[in-house]
Amino acid sequence: MLKNKNIILGVCGSIAAYKSALLVRLLVKAGANVKVILTQDASNFITPLTLATLSKNPVYTQYFEAETGVWSNHVELGLWADYLLIAPASANTLGKMANGLCDNLLTAVYLSAKCPVLFAPAMDLDMWKHESTQDNVVKLKQMGNTMIAPGKGELASGLYGEGRMAEPEEILAFLENEIKKGLPLLGKKVLVTAGPTYEAIDPVRFIGNHSSGKMGFALAETLYQLGADVTLIAGPTSLKSGDGIKRIDVTSAAEMLNACIAQFNGTDITVMSAAVADYTPVEVAQQKIKKKEDHFNIELKKTTDILATLGKQKSDGQLLVGFALETTDEENYAKEKLKKKNLDLIVLNSLNDKGAGFKSETNKITIFNKALEKTAFETKSKTEVAKDICAEILKLMNINNANL
Repeated sequence: MLKNKNIILGVCGSIAAYKSALLVRLLVKAGANVKVILTQDASNFITPLTLATLSKNPVYTQYFEAETGVWSNHVELGLWADYLLIAPASANTLGKMANGLCDNLLTAVYLSAKCPVLFAPAMDLDMWKHESTQDNVVKLKQMGNTMIAPGKGELASGLYGEGRMAEPEEILAFLENEIKKGLPLLGKKVLVTAGPTYEAIDPVRFIGNHSSGKMGFALAETLYQLGADVTLIAGPTSLKSGDGIKRIDVTSAAEMLNACIAQFNGTDITVMSAAVADYTPVEVAQQKIKKKEDHFNIELKKTTDILATLGKQKSDGQLLVGFALETTDEENYAKEKLKKKNLDLIVLNSLNDKGAGFKSETNKITIFNKALEKTAFETKSKTEVAKDICAEILKLMNINNANL
């Protein structure tokens, strides 16, 4: 959920500031781009060097650095951020935020930010319970800010009670859940197939193709980033799938068929981008076949058409997307496949197009819908192509694609 998200972490003067080091590390590990703003008091608890090292970005402490002559533009920082997270948020900073006071860089960025703002209070029990603090929290919530509630525990004063900042892992999970809430495919079950299949000839040889799986993996990642519950059925490939994606590894067309049938029921969207073998050996030798004859024949039989099988099983409300890789009369073959296999969309690749096809980092596609309306795209990276395909899926579902 946090991959490539721009996060500004504001750190205020609190003993809980030591936890911000772990929080930065978790955010970066989750794929976020992190910039840290330290208040003057916060630098008494944790050094800018620590947070700069972990975030891999300079740490901001004031408007103007006299030694370097660098001005920290609070407006640019506010516009850069996808999320502003203030953790720990001290009673002092909460009061400033609630009343529009702007005497440091963090509060200036807060007033400039156009993004969602989350704050995780951290203070002693009596400070937290004080009426003025509670009034400020209520006011901040009314302004649209989101609080990550403090927990109960042993406090720096030696007292036990509420006021302890949420743990970094809890803050990370809270932020990810907040991101999910606004995603268009939240709660949707999605199935994606990717990669080749290998049809065994003997224990060491197989019939296969050159598919790398990159297109399918990019689709699975994009659909996950849109909030979907994604299951990825992958043929033999060295690619790694992202955290949060359920992955099922298969080898042969028969294994992929069985996995798809097992997962298809209840699926909202299925995208079949795998390059499944059309034929498989009738018999598989139990021992390695020796090179003896000048000519050697292998009898092949058709594999079960997975896409057509799912097309027959498809119920109302399910979307089924197929791929067609062609070399001649491409558009007619793609449109025929769309109708014959009961698809909602078909994505056409032509090996005649430069930058398209197997193993490439790019792809060039044309999409047809059930009405045979054609949408053609320029050559793009497979990540961008995945976004284009997902935008067409969202369009079919009458969902705004602003998240892309």
